[in-house]
Formats: sequence, structure tokens, C-alpha cells
Amino acid sequence: MAFESFVFQTLYIFSASLLYPVIITLILLVIFSLSLIGEFLSEYSKRNRDPANLEQCCTVVRKNIGSQDFKKAAVSLQNIKQNQMVIDFANAASKHLENNMLPSIEWLAQEFEIRMSKRLEQTRIVATISPMLGLMGTLIPLGPALIGLSNGDIEQLANNLMIAFATTVVGLFAGSIGYVLTQIRKRWYWQDMADIDYILETLEVKA
Repeated sequence: MAFESFVFQTLYIFSASLLYPVIITLILLVIFSLSLIGEFLSEYSKRNRDPANLEQCCTVVRKNIGSQDFKKAAVSLQNIKQNQMVIDFANAASKHLENNMLPSIEWLAQEFEIRMSKRLEQTRIVATISPMLGLMGTLIPLGPALIGLSNGDIEQLANNLMIAFATTVVGLFAGSIGYVLTQIRKRWYWQDMADIDYILETLEVKA
């Protein structure tokens, strides 16, 4: 019995010691999620997809590549006016195209795909971790709350239940922001990758 009591007491102390780190982490996640909203709105204001411009520029690039005029093809590629990620790729690819380094452009596209995945990781982590920490913040105070209930200490019971409910709400709030931003950005980046793939197919055309 003494050993069991020692194990249970150790588990209780360990779980109780996690309460403040969990609360502090949740507060930081809420602040971070609010900053992600500002970053999201800034990115949204800069998105300007023009399929007609993309088609027109790619047609000119295709003709210049067919005539082996890679400098003109590079200049035409720089005239693409799309979303910022696609513009960045086009500008980077034009430098490789000007030097007739077409195989390296495919590697460049993979680098941009990794960059998009990295941006999605931020909101995915917030969407995943926040509810978990919210659940931890809910369960940890329940032990002291039950002890307070058994001792007739209503104030201790109320305080711990307040912490439990507050951490749940905060965790779900931050997690919902991360989830929504992840879903919207995923659609954005799928669209950007579709445009980048179209540019790649254009650059693969040879005379």
C-alpha cells in the first residue's frame, strides 16, 4: 500500500505541476493565433490571380523557348502577374531559364512546395496542439476540485472548475483559428502550385 500511495502521489504531483506551464502555453498560443490572423489578412490583400495574364505570358515563353531565345523567355516569365508565391517562383525561375538551366527549375518548384508546407505547419500546429492543451487544462484542476468537494470547500471547487472551463474555451478558440486558417491557406497554395505546375509544363517545351 505504501508503494501504491507513493506512485499515486507522484502522479498527482507531476500532473499538478503541469497546470501553470499549460496555462502559459495556451496564452502564448492565443496571442500567436491572433498574430496569424493579421498575417493572413495581409496575405489575402496581396492575392491577385489573373489566369489570362498567366496564359498570355506562358504562350510567349513557350514561343521563345521554341526559338531557343532564352533571354526573351526569361523576360516574358518576369511579366507574370499572379499571387506573390507564383511571382516569386517566376522571378527565381527566370534566372535559371536565362542561363538555359531548365532541369534546375523543377528542383526550384519543389523548394517552393516545401516553403508552402512550412507556412501551413504553423497553423496546423496551433489547430492540433491548442485543443490538447485545453483538455489538459481541463483535467488537471479536476483533482483539486474533487478534493475540495470532499472537504466541503466550495471556494476551492469553484476556483478549479473556473480554471478547467476557461482553459477549455481558450484551447478551442486558438484551435479553431488555426483550423480555419489552415483550410483556407491549403486551398490557396493548391491553386498556386497548379499555376507553378503550368509554368513548369511551359518551360519543358523545346524546339
